[in-house]
Amino acid sequence: MGIRKEVLPHIVGGAVIAAAIVFGGILLKTGTSAALLSGGAVFLILGAYLLYFFRDPERTPPGDPAAVLAAADGKIAAIVSLDREDFGIFYQRSGLDGTKVPAIQRLLEGGVVRISIFLSLFDVHVNRAPISGTSQFLGYFPGRRWFTFQEKSSTENQRNAILMRNPHTVCLVQQIVGPVARRVVYWPDKNHPVDLKIGDRFGMMKFGSRLDVYFPEEDIEVLVRRGDIVVAGESVIARLRGVES
Repeated sequence: MGIRKEVLPHIVGGAVIAAAIVFGGILLKTGTSAALLSGGAVFLILGAYLLYFFRDPERTPPGDPAAVLAAADGKIAAIVSLDREDFGIFYQRSGLDGTKVPAIQRLLEGGVVRISIFLSLFDVHVNRAPISGTSQFLGYFPGRRWFTFQEKSSTENQRNAILMRNPHTVCLVQQIVGPVARRVVYWPDKNHPVDLKIGDRFGMMKFGSRLDVYFPEEDIEVLVRRGDIVVAGESVIARLRGVES
C-alpha cells in the first residue's frame, strides 16, 4: 500500500509539536525522561495516524464500460434529484462560470441527480475519476466551515469544482471540505483539459470531507442507496444508460 508524499509536511509538523512538548517539559522541570517520553508518544501516535490517513491503496476498476464508479471512499450521504429550476439556483449560488466550459450547459438542460459521499477521518481521502473522459478544472472556491453533512456545504464551503465528460455524459465533481481542515487538491493540469481513465487518481481532500457528483438524470441509473459504503475506483454507484456492458 502506498503513502502519499503530501504526508511529509504534516510529519514535520508533528515533529515540531513533539519537540515543543519536550522542551516545554524540560523548562517546566517535569524531568527530562518524562518530557522525552511525552514528546515521543505524541509523535508516534500522530505520525501513525498521518501515515494511515495518507494511505493510497491500489484499486482495480471493473471492466464494465457502462459503470459509473464512486469517486471517494465513504458512505453515501444523499441521493437527490434536482429539476431544472433547482439546479439552476444551485448553479447560480455555486459561482460556476459556464461560459468558459460550454459542456456544463448539458447539466442545465434538464433534471440532475446528485450523489453525495461523506468521508470520515478514517477513510482513504484520495479521489478517483468516476468515468473515463476529459477532466477540466473549473475553479477553487474559498468558503465557510459548515460540517459537510449539512446540505449548504455544497455551495458555501471551500471546494474544487471539476467537470468530467465523455460522449455519453457529463459529470460535475465537487471536492468539499469542512471545519476540521480546509484543503482540497486537484493534481492534473488546472489550466488545460486532461484525459483520465475511469478510476484514475485526480485529487485529495484533507481531513474529513464530502464529495458530490452531478449527472444528467436521464444519462444514468443509480444503483446505490443512502447509507451504502463505497470504495473509490471500485464500487459501481450507477450505470450509463444506452451503453452496453
